Amino acid sequence: MASELILVGLGLSGVDGITVKALEALKLCDKVYAEFYTSFLINTNTSDIEKAISKKIEVLCRKQVEEESIVIRDAQTMCVGFITAGDVMAATTHVDLRIQARELDIPVRIFHGVSIFSACPSSVGLQPYKFGRTITIPFLDGDYQPRSPYDHILENKKRGLHTMILLDIHADEMRYMTAKEAIEWLIMSEKRWKGGLINENTLLVVASQVGSSNEKITAGYVKDLINMNLGEPLFTIILPGSLHYMEQYSLVYFAKAPEEVIEKE
Repeated sequence: MASELILVGLGLSGVDGITVKALEALKLCDKVYAEFYTSFLINTNTSDIEKAISKKIEVLCRKQVEEESIVIRDAQTMCVGFITAGDVMAATTHVDLRIQARELDIPVRIFHGVSIFSACPSSVGLQPYKFGRTITIPFLDGDYQPRSPYDHILENKKRGLHTMILLDIHADEMRYMTAKEAIEWLIMSEKRWKGGLINENTLLVVASQVGSSNEKITAGYVKDLINMNLGEPLFTIILPGSLHYMEQYSLVYFAKAPEEVIEKE
């Protein structure tokens, strides 16, 4: 058996969202591992993927991927597939696997998948090059609320840049932060640090299950969104920065933003 590591991004939703090249490569692997603690494939379970590639898949937890070197150990003696939702190289954990393979002279092939980083701006009609640093909002740990996400979003806002906000996943409990929880996190952070990041009239975009048949995009003011049905996890939130006139129209037409978002001359 030849030594090789096949890194595959599954895209955002469904087996039919996986590229043909990726499916064919996985069918030839001796063993296939998966991790779904950084994200998961919407409307799809592991058995669906197993049927598509005619292989059993072993799902690994964070410790097994990051500490136990299971994937790299097996890739030294066989062709190993490693799959995850989105684009496989978007997470530093997976970059580390590639680095470890390089240091052991294990050949690596990468099959990219559709990523939330490109799909979400496209769905809402915002220009990708106008986004600043992407931020993840973590679940609260008791009363502790880290300040760094707030400061990074505020820095983007001051520069007129859009912020893509990813929401935490509690992998052990398979619990996914809701849009309402994230908005409440932002409201709480403003009460604590008072930097002018957000108020009840701040425009936010909430994207639910992007890339799936259940995709739902909602743009509105904080005071309205907090009481709305915004869809089901996975959620992504965008805090818009300065809006080009085409972005204004896009938010109104495609995300149901209030019409006053469009600035009339």
